[in-house]
Amino acid sequence: MAKAERKLRVVADNRKARFNYFIDETMEAGIALTGTEVKSLRAGKATIAESYADARDNEIWLINSNIPEYQQANRFNHAPKRPRKLLLHRRQINKLIGAVEREGMTLVPLKLYFNEKGRAKIEIALARGKKLYDKRETEKKRSWQRERGRLLRQKG
Repeated sequence: MAKAERKLRVVADNRKARFNYFIDETMEAGIALTGTEVKSLRAGKATIAESYADARDNEIWLINSNIPEYQQANRFNHAPKRPRKLLLHRRQINKLIGAVEREGMTLVPLKLYFNEKGRAKIEIALARGKKLYDKRETEKKRSWQRERGRLLRQKG
């Protein structure tokens, strides 16, 4: 109940993740950012659509996320697509690394947001990739729900 009432300011959302993957478990992680990256996020500029998380040296890193340069920072700017370290507890890191290595799962970022304290957080999920027929089935269900809604509105 308390999680539903939390005030979150979503900066980036990975809407394709739920279409391309079966989401098993989600968790919140902090991100190690530089000052210009935070300013760019506060301006609402970031994309995580093509990004993923990877395990290197017993740490979890966010790869291929794009946080564009902050215009007013000139020479003190950051690299837009640099790998960013995710801040998790050791037990969580071990669990994620084990799931990725043993079970063949993928770490997918779902959304990037600021929590109620103003800290940048990312919601990552342990996910299993969908096959083409699973994606077709999802699309079929979605179109049927849309059509059913139209029919019900026409009736009454």
